[in-house]
Amino acid sequence: MSFASSVPSAQPPTSPQFGTTPRRSWRAIDIIVACVLSVAIGLIFWVWNTVGVIWGDSLSALTPGLHGLALGIWLLGGPMVMLVIRKPGAAFIGELLAASVSASLGSVWGIGVLYSGLAQGLGAELIFLIFAYRRFGAGVAMLAGAGAGLGAVILELFMYGNLAKSIEFNVIYGITSMISGAILAGLLSFFLVRALAQTGVLDKFPAGRERMKTV
Repeated sequence: MSFASSVPSAQPPTSPQFGTTPRRSWRAIDIIVACVLSVAIGLIFWVWNTVGVIWGDSLSALTPGLHGLALGIWLLGGPMVMLVIRKPGAAFIGELLAASVSASLGSVWGIGVLYSGLAQGLGAELIFLIFAYRRFGAGVAMLAGAGAGLGAVILELFMYGNLAKSIEFNVIYGITSMISGAILAGLLSFFLVRALAQTGVLDKFPAGRERMKTV
C-alpha cells in the first residue's frame, strides 16, 4: 500500500446549512437595523396611545376587560424585530426600545410604559427561546405575540391593580390580550417582514435570504 493511499484525503470543512446553526452574535448591521425598526415601531406606539385608548374605552363600555383587543399594536416591537434580526435578545430589545421612544414622545402612562416594554418584551422573547431561536414561521410569531400579551397582563395584575378586580374581568382581559397579541403583533409582524423581504431591503438578513432561495 502506498503512502498516498494510507493518508485520508483532505476534505474541506462543510459549513452548516442556513438555519440549522444560527449565529448568535450580533453584527453591527443587526444593531443598527434593530434600532431603526424599534424607533419606527415606537412612533406607531405613540400614535396608538391615542387611537388605542379610544378604541379600548369603547370596548370596555361593552364588556369590562374587552379592551384587551386593542393591546396588540403595543406588542408589535418584540415579534417584528426578532423576525428580522433572529438573534437572542432581539424581541426584548425591540419592545423595550420601542416603548422608550413612545415614553420619550409623551405618554399618559409616563415611565410605566418602560415597565410594560420590559414585561412584553420578555413574554415574546421567551417563546423564541423555547424554540431555541430556530423557528420563525407564522405560528411561532403568533405565539410570541400572545406571550407578549400575557406578559402585559401579568404586569398589570400588580402595577395597575388588576389583581383587585373580578376574576371575570381578568379572564376576559387575559384572553383578549393574548388574541390581540397573536394577531395584531405576531401575525401582522410576520406579513410585514415578508413584505419588506420582497423589496430586497432585508437581503443581508435570514428573512431576505429565504426570499432569494425561492426565486
